[in-house]
Amino acid sequence: MELEKIFKMEIENRRDFLKIAGKSALGLAAGNIFLSCHSALHDESASEKVALNNTEKVALNNTNIDKMDTSIIGIYGKWANSLLKGELPSHSFRRKEWTDVKTWQKPAKEFLLERMAIPDIGEMPEVIVKKQYNYDGLHIEELSWQLSYGRPTKALLLKPMHAKGRLPGILAFYDHGLQKYYGVEKITRTSENMDPIMVAHQKTFYSGQAWANEIAKRGYVVLIPDVFPFGSRRMMIDNIPEAEIQNIEPGVEFKDPLGSANYIKNYNLWAAEEEHVIAKSLFCAGTTWPAVFFGEDRISLDILCAREDVDATRIGCGGLSGGGCRTNFMAGLDSRIKCAASVAFQTTWEDFILNKSYTHTWMAFVPLLSKGLGYPEILGLRTPLPTFVLNNSNDPLFTLSEQNRANEILKEVYKKAGSDDKYKCSFYPGPHKFDAKMQVDAFDWFDKWLKA
Repeated sequence: MELEKIFKMEIENRRDFLKIAGKSALGLAAGNIFLSCHSALHDESASEKVALNNTEKVALNNTNIDKMDTSIIGIYGKWANSLLKGELPSHSFRRKEWTDVKTWQKPAKEFLLERMAIPDIGEMPEVIVKKQYNYDGLHIEELSWQLSYGRPTKALLLKPMHAKGRLPGILAFYDHGLQKYYGVEKITRTSENMDPIMVAHQKTFYSGQAWANEIAKRGYVVLIPDVFPFGSRRMMIDNIPEAEIQNIEPGVEFKDPLGSANYIKNYNLWAAEEEHVIAKSLFCAGTTWPAVFFGEDRISLDILCAREDVDATRIGCGGLSGGGCRTNFMAGLDSRIKCAASVAFQTTWEDFILNKSYTHTWMAFVPLLSKGLGYPEILGLRTPLPTFVLNNSNDPLFTLSEQNRANEILKEVYKKAGSDDKYKCSFYPGPHKFDAKMQVDAFDWFDKWLKA
């Protein structure tokens, strides 16, 4: 357990953590909740106190904003927010001129695609099966493919042992969680010899479960791909000038062996600081981070749908936090996703403007998109296909009022389309997570729509 001890000690170093959270906009495991969850890994009562404290802080922040006209950008918040007030966004289905879903979807999706600026990353690559074995009742394939740029993509494919015929498929997305060194390991388990850092990660966010394994056991072919810049797709230090490493994160050194606790710690510290650099580079290249995600995830979807053991007419996708963000775009834009479960990443542009942009990674934002679509309407583009949004009522990454407002927007969209029964939203007590209860509810939702 020495590795886990070092990891926990490092996470509990408040100076480094606050430095990450403040400068890089902490992807998906904001401030106190991530710090406190790891310091209370083996203390359930402590975790409950953390959730309560964060709820009180969120309520206080909302009160301050309402009564004192404050925001995360000071007195300029009211002005910035006013730029979105007045008429509904130009491509919102809630506008009176849009009456037919199909008539609306085409221009609305075109608007989103134009703002995202998805790069051409080529056709479906050759998929190499590196290794096959059975574990925990599942048949596991370790896959690899080479995109037109970057290092080879590592992916895991899970399905029940001895499964026959075509099964429904799930494209499973992992979280951000300040862990760019890792990728597919965050939501899978392939042996009893598991990395202690990932044991702690799954305990914090997933009730100690590898959720991709759990849904595969229900009778699905589950594909979990790495995506830039996580895991096998991460940026390698050898390709970054030493001077630039020090400019981004002074004092961080990579003298320890690759894969050692200190190397991983330093890599994640550096990678958190690197986010704004990557975002600026992508903007200058004429694209956006969500577009890169979508481009790579679409290739993964192509691969999943092309398999002989998969029924391409019954595909779902889902994930927590960063995975929820990726779900919003993938499920909103690609109609091959017949069922979606977006976990802990749904709110409004107003929430980002006034309250919470600092708790989120650069990976989540598309410039100028708010003029055409409300944030919930990215996912709403899939109407009338089945959609489940799972929120945590004590989640410090969002304000509860705006999570509720996002729910009302999606309810309105689905109701106008005459598809009320295809949309569901649930709120769960506790902080940022996809716990065992939430997993069961999400899996039941997939079963309802993909196994009928």
